[in-house]
Amino acid sequence: MDATTVTVTGAGGQIGYALLFRIAEGAMLGADRPVRLRLLEIPQGVKSAEGAALELQDCAFPLLADVEVTDDPAVAFAGANIALLVGARPRSAGMERGDLLAANAGIFGPQGRAIGEVAADDVRVLVVGNPANTNALIAASASGLPPERFTALTRLDHDRAIGQLAAVLETPVTAISGVAVWGNHSATQFPDVSHATVHGQAVFDALADRLGGIEAASAWLDDEFVPRVAKRGAEIIEVRGSSSAASAANAAVSHIRDSVLGTGEGWTSAAVVSHGEYGVPEGLVSSFPVTSDGSGYRIVEGLDIDDRARARIDASVAELIAERDAVRELGVL
Repeated sequence: MDATTVTVTGAGGQIGYALLFRIAEGAMLGADRPVRLRLLEIPQGVKSAEGAALELQDCAFPLLADVEVTDDPAVAFAGANIALLVGARPRSAGMERGDLLAANAGIFGPQGRAIGEVAADDVRVLVVGNPANTNALIAASASGLPPERFTALTRLDHDRAIGQLAAVLETPVTAISGVAVWGNHSATQFPDVSHATVHGQAVFDALADRLGGIEAASAWLDDEFVPRVAKRGAEIIEVRGSSSAASAANAAVSHIRDSVLGTGEGWTSAAVVSHGEYGVPEGLVSSFPVTSDGSGYRIVEGLDIDDRARARIDASVAELIAERDAVRELGVL
């Protein structure tokens, strides 16, 4: 089997470092699929990426066909089948949202153009670097490729939601299905349990049984569950002293794996381009419940959305619209 070329940007950073070894061992694409890694870094980060490449060589992974480190996007994305855009400009103290969007447009616009020019015809792109949804929109627009090739990571939010439910219900995570994350990968996101089940029982009913009634379950969802999932990254920084690199890398691996190998009978969550589903304006990159048969993610349609969910989805989508409009004012889209 020919090796699959996987490009990782920001490869010398914490998330990139956590990703590389998972990819090389076959966790992302399967235990029978050789991979060729292309590591893209800014000039200041090349040495760190080169060190990771040396470690990858020392691991003697049977599936790892080749590793190349570069600071040139045209080299990094040449022939890429899968691209994970991890490197981004983080928000610093005092930085306005418009400044953050402008800084990232200067990263994801050129990367999108390079992908459109030199990547493989079947390339699939996952944006991890925040603000991930709008960065995916920028890269897709610059690429000239079908926007369906570009997705953004909300699988981490999906997994966090399942982890929180499993903890309070004292059940294995494998018993929970049907969780959905809607909207932006930000504090406005909406982790939704309206259609979720645990051991075949509605999650809301299980929560009511566990917590002492419907009102208690509703209060826990609104006051603890939703904000904790949305702010989990900040919680980890406060406790650990650094960001949630390993869990983000794990979510990226899972996102690509399910896209390429299929989701089976259930669904997961991913930020994909909207075609107007659930009232989300066409062209926005928003999180939805999605499935895949191995050919890429498709939005699960026909789910009932109650008034509570509608309000939360609309609030997150409004933020995405504001980000899109701010980028348009920069002349990027």
